[in-house]
Amino acid sequence: MGPNRSFDEAHLPLFPESASGMGGDEVPQAATLPAAGRLPSYISDHRARLRERFMQGGAAAMPDYELLELVLFRAIPRQDVKPLARLLIDRFGDFNRVLSAPPARLGEVQGIGPAVIQELKIVEAAAQRLARSRVMHRPVLTSWDALLDYCHTAMAHREIEEFRVLYLDRKNVLVADEEQSRGTVDHVPVYPREILRRAIELSASALILVHNHPSGDPTPSQADISMTSRISTAAEIMGITVHDHLIIGKSRELSFRAEGLL
Repeated sequence: MGPNRSFDEAHLPLFPESASGMGGDEVPQAATLPAAGRLPSYISDHRARLRERFMQGGAAAMPDYELLELVLFRAIPRQDVKPLARLLIDRFGDFNRVLSAPPARLGEVQGIGPAVIQELKIVEAAAQRLARSRVMHRPVLTSWDALLDYCHTAMAHREIEEFRVLYLDRKNVLVADEEQSRGTVDHVPVYPREILRRAIELSASALILVHNHPSGDPTPSQADISMTSRISTAAEIMGITVHDHLIIGKSRELSFRAEGLL
């Protein structure tokens, strides 16, 4: 798609194909609607085929750009969104990275306005909430794969480092999942005193520390190792166990416990 292509937005119509609201972007000449206001048949037929394929085979039957098209249909209900979907995949890398991209960076893409950003962020929030529901108030150590899925969904594609603490009760049930701090692309401030103060407030008996590496490489730095040791030592004095520290990379994670670092 050429760099001068723009897309028209509408604000989430109840009936996507018949909505008449338009955003402020200029409509490319090739995408101008017929006088009757109906979708050109090649667009409506394409949308119908994609929806049918999704219902029959699910997301596994579709490449990333087609799944993204389905999301864009609601925000841009009366144009061909395939070029925009491909542009977003090219810009950010894959479907997950498009959803998790910061709104400011999404807004830099020509053809992306508030309605598209809102739709993408709704889908991202829904994915995170679903993944979180599979681990909250459940025994963590017996649903470890679900916990890893949640951590990857929530953190793997962030552009800055985030540090989370998972608080567990005496039965290792996850009672709280809290973001403790945010940092930069390669550093996040960690406050052991605040972590342990919160553990006492929650009557937590154990912790799992989690942070991400935006570089994609989950190899721990010396600062990561030292910080984990300090938290573990302080927690042990207070009778609280640090089960693990997970570093989340783009496609894999590293466990301090498995690596013998904890």
